[in-house]
Amino acid sequence: MDLTRCAAGVAAISLVGFFTRSADSQAPVATRATSGAEIFSHACRTCHDGNDARAPGLEAMRGRSPRAIVDALTAGSMRYQGLALSGDERRAVAEYITGRSVSGSVSGATLGRCPIRPPVADPAANALWNGWGSTIENTHAQPGAQAGLTADQVPRLALKWAFGFPDATSAWAQPTVAGGRLFVGSQNGTVYSLDARTGCIAWTFEAHGGVRASVSIGPRGGGRSASYTAYFSDQNGYAYAVDAASGALLWSHKVDEHPLVRLTGAPTLHDGRLYVPTSSYEESGKPPGYACCTFRGSLVALDAKSGDEVWKAYTIVDRPTLIREYADGTQVWAPSGGAIWSAPTIDVKRGAIYVGVGNTYSGKAQKTTDAVVAFDLKSGAFRWARQMTPGERDVFGCTPGELNCGGKSGPDFDFGASPALVKSPSGRDLIVVAQKSGVAYALDPDRKGQPVWRYRAGGGSGLGGIQWGFAVDREQAYFPVADIYSEMPGGLHAVSLATGKRAWFTPPPPPVCGKPGRACSGAQFSAVTVIPGIVFSPSNDGAVRAYSTRDGAIVWTYDANHDFKTLNGVRARGGSMNGPAPVVAGGIVYVSSGYGAFGLRPGNVLLAFGVP
Repeated sequence: MDLTRCAAGVAAISLVGFFTRSADSQAPVATRATSGAEIFSHACRTCHDGNDARAPGLEAMRGRSPRAIVDALTAGSMRYQGLALSGDERRAVAEYITGRSVSGSVSGATLGRCPIRPPVADPAANALWNGWGSTIENTHAQPGAQAGLTADQVPRLALKWAFGFPDATSAWAQPTVAGGRLFVGSQNGTVYSLDARTGCIAWTFEAHGGVRASVSIGPRGGGRSASYTAYFSDQNGYAYAVDAASGALLWSHKVDEHPLVRLTGAPTLHDGRLYVPTSSYEESGKPPGYACCTFRGSLVALDAKSGDEVWKAYTIVDRPTLIREYADGTQVWAPSGGAIWSAPTIDVKRGAIYVGVGNTYSGKAQKTTDAVVAFDLKSGAFRWARQMTPGERDVFGCTPGELNCGGKSGPDFDFGASPALVKSPSGRDLIVVAQKSGVAYALDPDRKGQPVWRYRAGGGSGLGGIQWGFAVDREQAYFPVADIYSEMPGGLHAVSLATGKRAWFTPPPPPVCGKPGRACSGAQFSAVTVIPGIVFSPSNDGAVRAYSTRDGAIVWTYDANHDFKTLNGVRARGGSMNGPAPVVAGGIVYVSSGYGAFGLRPGNVLLAFGVP
């Protein structure tokens, strides 16, 4: 059953009033329901009652393996409903349906524990890569001293260790390296703190849903009793603060009550506040029976100490209202949309915070969608918006007859990548942004985002252009291109910050995964990372490559399309790479491999490379 095909789907996913949680390190608390029968009764039976031809009944599903049920709730046809369940709950319902046990533990931490839990050092001195973009400016650039790796050493990189994520078909989270620890989330909702050098497990934490967002580390307390906090968000709308040393919960806060809310963009931590962006699964076309659409993207500022909301700013000002009701009771609401898919970027000098905004879902296209939007850092007040693709609503994945679809599907030219605040070689401040249209821009922060230059890197589409991120150093910006629907997907562009002109372009080499196709192509969806002399770029073909910043020559390639022996004993394999950038810190390159959605190749492994 797919959520869009069952009118009861939203009620099933929301589970309002059913689950309560006061999450803690290592295990779910006793107040959270874990009975597979109870979960099935409340969350699944409405559709899977044996009377809906589109959804198999309980008896029909008993012949499936428990692993198949877990996979369906994680990344398959039931992934929307699975968002409302923790890893333990997905396992419990799978075991209830099939009458068989799922092998291994939900956290995959039976093996690989640290003999002695390593301390967390001062992140101010040891925060080698903190949060999504390493800094609040989101440049994805790592200075040489923190990288601990030179361009000359890169060709000698070799695998040091591998870590497997259980109950996962995608390794979609980007690690944070701070205070001697590595922090990373997983698709089944487990968050891990590992020793950054050896990969042993210091602690695990179970969130309400999958954790795709990067973790940010900040101080708590001072003097001899100084301690540190890890902040992150999940796919069920919750933001968290946990003790960085032990994983003990300090607070959690649901930032939006919409039943299809998801938090894909990493929160940004700055000056005692956590800035959390919201996105949603309510994006594609919706069939009759669904009240489409009611989600509005927002940026939520939380007090970092208490988790209390300080302010909430919507990307679409007007609340959705009922604009039409059909004879069968189907309702149409508008305006909606404007998801923020990536981490916000902070401009301390101007007291501003910048976000890239997605498309309008229903109603007339809004002027603040498919745009870069600036809010006041202190109050959340709207400052300005710069829309790059004005025109009709552009919902992706529509079919004829669906409620919120226009005359054609797409093009869905979101800004999925975080803006980067940089200084050009002349000393001029620029906001560099890149869009799924395949076009990148430099904007003037002092002139309400007025374009300074424009560069076309790709043709663009819903799964094209620049998807999750790019990198900027002092001289150039580096734009990877997806364009999976084109005849020649992929490629990496280097563009002069001063002029917006191309410095070099490197087309993708033949895919390492075999015969070219959608699941095996050179599309470069993932964000990239630059260190002095090198750009690291993962690919849909399952390889991560290192390019010379001088001329774009590929100087190192690692093919992750195979099984790995992991530190924690979880069966793991590499696959398509879509989302997180490689993280380079302390002489180690960390890469997440596997993406089991959109017909791409699944995987569930975190890889660490170093110089022998």
